[in-house]
Amino acid sequence: MLLIPQAAEPMPLAVEPVEVVLALVAFGILFFAVKKFVVPNFEQTFEARTKAIEGGLASAETKQAEADAKLAELEKRLADARQEASRIREEAREQGAQIVAEMREQGQAESTRIVEHGKAQIEAERQQAVAQLRAEVGSLATGLAGRIVGESLEDDDRANRVVDRFLADLETDTTTGSGVS
Repeated sequence: MLLIPQAAEPMPLAVEPVEVVLALVAFGILFFAVKKFVVPNFEQTFEARTKAIEGGLASAETKQAEADAKLAELEKRLADARQEASRIREEAREQGAQIVAEMREQGQAESTRIVEHGKAQIEAERQQAVAQLRAEVGSLATGLAGRIVGESLEDDDRANRVVDRFLADLETDTTTGSGVS
């Protein structure tokens, strides 16, 4: 061993050569064992992880491409659906306008029919009123003429002829009189 003078205190930094050799041998064995057994396992694990990551990236790229294709298809379908909805709305508007026009036509036809029916009913009532007035005027005229003439005009045929002639003269007077104004 080294001849180191012995001091009163041992030196804390003194190195024993046997310890250095033993440390180097232990370090060499440990280094060899790590290099032989541990490092290949780490490298296999790293290689497997690298392959898995690269495979995952390739798979992700493939799936991303599929997703992009599906998204494009869905966007195309959505655009088609929007166009179809727009077409359907336009058809509905056209049908609505057609229905409104048909209902308007039917309403006008019904209005015309009601007006014509009303006019016919008014004309019938007017004819009935004229007939009643003729009968009343005829009986009044016959009675008045009988008083004026002094003879009875009870003969129905003669009375009817007189009344008809009187009313015809009256109508011609009113039509010529109203035409002059």
